[in-house]
Amino acid sequence: MITNKKAFTKEVLKALFKLVVAGVFIGFLKEYDSVIAAILVIKILHNVYKEIIQPKTKKNWLLLMGMLLTGFGGVVGETWGVANGYWEYHKVTRAIPMWVPFAWMLAFHYLYKLERNLIPLLKNKTQKNKIILAIILALILPAFGEVITIELGVWTYYWPYQIFGVPLYAFLCLLFVHMLVYVILHFICKKWNINDVVYR
Repeated sequence: MITNKKAFTKEVLKALFKLVVAGVFIGFLKEYDSVIAAILVIKILHNVYKEIIQPKTKKNWLLLMGMLLTGFGGVVGETWGVANGYWEYHKVTRAIPMWVPFAWMLAFHYLYKLERNLIPLLKNKTQKNKIILAIILALILPAFGEVITIELGVWTYYWPYQIFGVPLYAFLCLLFVHMLVYVILHFICKKWNINDVVYR
């Protein structure tokens, strides 16, 4: 299934390292949600500049659409979860920290970029294999990042059936948001004949 296992492993390890750094960063600065938000906004602007503004051709508008959709879906989910007492953020004066929508936006970019790097390493680059890869990554990686921030006291889930503090429901919710955005972007690519390595 994989043409270059060494390159594939290297990409996955790089992605895990980035998750650890992001999780520790949010964990240690959890009391300063506006500072975290400002830094994440700078990172988003950097990504937008690099992939949309700077290129003369092949401007990646899907990236911006995906980040906005994921940010919106994340805020809706967070508002619902916190309002119903399914989870709670700690060490902040707000129910939902300022950085949360920007973290969701960057989660999309993180998964999109990883899939874009891993798909060329698949032996059969069919839509089915791309979807399987997307599901595996969306199930495991966001939850791994959550484990780090939960252990560092950023928030607590109150749902049952937890694995390292992350409940089964959270795995399913994370998967639902990411795959919903995946489906929307896939149909956008299909309708407007956009050739994207991840979605088309």
